[in-house]
Amino acid sequence: MGSLKIVILGLSITSSWGNGHATTYRGLVRELSARGHNVLFLERDVPWYAAARDLRRPPHGRTELYKTLDDLEERFTDDVRRADLVIVASFVPDGIAVGEWVIENARGITAFYDIDTPVSLAALKEGKNQYLNPALIRLYRMYLSFTGGPLLEKLQKEYGSPMARPLYCSFDPDAYFPETRRTRWDLGYMGTYSSDRQPPLEALLLEAARRRPCARMVVAGPQYPKRIAWPANVARIEHLPPAKHRAFYNAQAFTLNLTRAHMIATGYSPSVRLFEAAACAVPIISDYWPGLGEFFEPEKEILIASSSDDVLRYLRDISAAERRAIGARARARVMAEHTAAHRAAELESYTLELLRA
Repeated sequence: MGSLKIVILGLSITSSWGNGHATTYRGLVRELSARGHNVLFLERDVPWYAAARDLRRPPHGRTELYKTLDDLEERFTDDVRRADLVIVASFVPDGIAVGEWVIENARGITAFYDIDTPVSLAALKEGKNQYLNPALIRLYRMYLSFTGGPLLEKLQKEYGSPMARPLYCSFDPDAYFPETRRTRWDLGYMGTYSSDRQPPLEALLLEAARRRPCARMVVAGPQYPKRIAWPANVARIEHLPPAKHRAFYNAQAFTLNLTRAHMIATGYSPSVRLFEAAACAVPIISDYWPGLGEFFEPEKEILIASSSDDVLRYLRDISAAERRAIGARARARVMAEHTAAHRAAELESYTLELLRA
């Protein structure tokens, strides 16, 4: 395949504050550029990301900010018309209007990239989705999904997508790798607050901390309500920019992965943090969801917990050597299957499939 002109309209690439989208886009744009493609990333300039930008000038591809829909149309219609592939992603502000504009003007392949597929479809069912509607699913040539498994067939058969394919999250091997560091915490967790993840956080980490006061634990992420009663042995970090993620993971004996309720119900929805932690070779304790075994082998590459009893057993009974072995196996798995380079190659292959059709 020769060089492609690709336009991506995504939530944010300049700010990772309160979202897992930015790191995904950064890796994907970098690797698409490395494969010789010309990538333009368009981001709505909104105050909450403007105030917390940790990559103001992304070094790969071309990034442009736009203020309004009129601004977007006035400045970038020609780019959309000339592109071989135009991607509109989930949670883009005014995403339905943006999608309709793209469908009307694009001459190449159009795609929707859903980083939140179960959440998107639940909102669609309730009539509350502001960036996608049933008509657009049928009109986009391709539906790229962070969620795989049976949901892809549902998108095609029930929603009428012409082509639904997995494009899972990924990680950057240059940013996430093992380091020799002092172990500061026995167990850590990183994630923005969400009401559906809070009960498992309470059950698996906070309750374990209360029952094992000698254990050192940490929770990193923004937007947690002030009403939460944090045990004395649980440290709090409000926000960690991506540049500090590797050090955070490498300072933990174990790290905890928690999954949104919609993702658990649907299955086949690995998170960005899951792959990043595995790349750092820190052993992961995770809640269970259907399809998890497609990404990691339970008890060999990942540990499964449903209660504080499970968590405490792992903290107490697994030796340092076994911890290192679990982490190393998980790292080998993601290095072989889940880097940003893998995703760029997959996106390229899907595009080629459509171009040949």
